[in-house]
Amino acid sequence: MAPTNDHPGERAAGDPVRLLAIRDTPLSVDEVFRAVGDDAAGGTALFVGTVRNHDGGQDVGALGYSCHPSAQDEMRRVAEKIVANFPVRALAAVHRVGDLQVGDLAVIVAVSCPHRAEAFAACRKLIDDLKHEVPIWKHQRFSDGTEEWVGAC
Repeated sequence: MAPTNDHPGERAAGDPVRLLAIRDTPLSVDEVFRAVGDDAAGGTALFVGTVRNHDGGQDVGALGYSCHPSAQDEMRRVAEKIVANFPVRALAAVHRVGDLQVGDLAVIVAVSCPHRAEAFAACRKLIDDLKHEVPIWKHQRFSDGTEEWVGAC
């Protein structure tokens, strides 16, 4: 769904990509939500990915994320593709790297658009593309001593 720009308020002022980061420190839902605040947005969608205590029928004991040096650039490319295909007022995405515990926030993405349906669709596409196209890898260590690497792309 391309931007309609039927009303001047639907055109984002400046760069709608407000926050992109890969961090080794805890993530903040409030920071991401504030980054996509926009008076012309009628809908804001936010997704928070957390470390769960299981995967594939196994108990997860520990987990770590690492990334390729190009990950930040790839995140920017994904964000710009979302902005080009949806009427995005503002967009933010942050992903954690390093060792995480069950319950920790691993990724937060948010999108604000003129209407809720657009915000939902853009946010879903953003997280799906981020997970499939940005070179961030998950290393899971299971409670039985086994481990696995999960590639994001």
